[in-house]
Amino acid sequence: MGFTMGLNFLLLIAMVATNILSLYHLSTTVQQSPKPPVPPPVPDHLIRQLNTIRATISHLTRHNPSTSTSTTAAAKPTSTVPQDLLLHSQIGPIASSCHNHPDLLHRYMNYTPFSMCPYDPDLQESLILNGCHPLPRRRCFSKTPSKPSSSSLPLNPFPTSLPDSSVIWNKYSCKSFDCLSKNNPIGFDLNAQRASLLKYSSELDLPINQFMQLAKSANSAIRLGIDIGGGTGTFAAIMKKFYNVTMLTTTMNVNAPYNEAVALRGLVPLHVPLQQRLPVFDGTVDLVRCGRAVNRWIPTAVMEFMFYDVDRVLRGGGYLWVDRFFSKGVDLEKVYGPLIGKLGYKKVKWAVANKTDPSGLKHGEVYLTALLQKPTSR
Repeated sequence: MGFTMGLNFLLLIAMVATNILSLYHLSTTVQQSPKPPVPPPVPDHLIRQLNTIRATISHLTRHNPSTSTSTTAAAKPTSTVPQDLLLHSQIGPIASSCHNHPDLLHRYMNYTPFSMCPYDPDLQESLILNGCHPLPRRRCFSKTPSKPSSSSLPLNPFPTSLPDSSVIWNKYSCKSFDCLSKNNPIGFDLNAQRASLLKYSSELDLPINQFMQLAKSANSAIRLGIDIGGGTGTFAAIMKKFYNVTMLTTTMNVNAPYNEAVALRGLVPLHVPLQQRLPVFDGTVDLVRCGRAVNRWIPTAVMEFMFYDVDRVLRGGGYLWVDRFFSKGVDLEKVYGPLIGKLGYKKVKWAVANKTDPSGLKHGEVYLTALLQKPTSR
């Protein structure tokens, strides 16, 4: 009843606003003139108010539960919009892509306020990966591990092991970090990751110590950075431990607790997808690294927006490090190379080599490792 009254009230406001605009037009017309002059344009603030009312009505109409009842057995019931979703929509922004997945959004916001939140990390991941980010806030308490041990939290970003008790494992097939290390060594074998970032075995490699030397030779300070798609945060861990550089790591919990792993190492995880605007201010970081999560599977338009967002957050003279980006060779030449080239960055390193695994050989894929420096001024 209250929802319907609110909708009727908005419709009444829209009607009044439309009449006001009509009266505004009429009031500007000179009567008994042989050639009535063209009325002056409607003030922008009136147009904005009317558009806001129309958009609100359209939004509420799309989500308004049907009040009609059907006697047909095949009729599908319409879910009621959760009240906290309606409340949040009045006080904070909701990403437009959220409205493309109303069923998932309604499930996420269907909870009892001031009690325990539903434990739904898989639902959150689905919404975020579909562009619904940032997620709406909820008025409930997040579940925590049953027996967390703060005394066992490692201070070294390269601990001998990560504490299993600090993670809720219900949604994962593995129930420990040891299991993840054995079944997903690329992601959770911290020592193997560290070795891969420090070694030089081919032209595609850019060891971290070599990068830091290049930056020092160019009188470029490296203090702050972002590692996009940084997995468990090993790149950030090396930068912190050996060079006192603060790195933020963007990562998703796809089939494993990547965010928890980053945080347990004393690092800062950012739970944001690749299509999300980086949550830092313009021109504030010295380095942005794109790890192997950035590759040809990302839609070209998404990638282009991402690179320009990288340009936004990099300071003048900062570095963009593309680490083993892979694509078809012809696409690198005709699509991705020109796309990166639009940034107008200086090529400090640009190395291309064949991807020699079965998939790479089958599809004619190549790797690209590039270190690019943003102009000091534009």
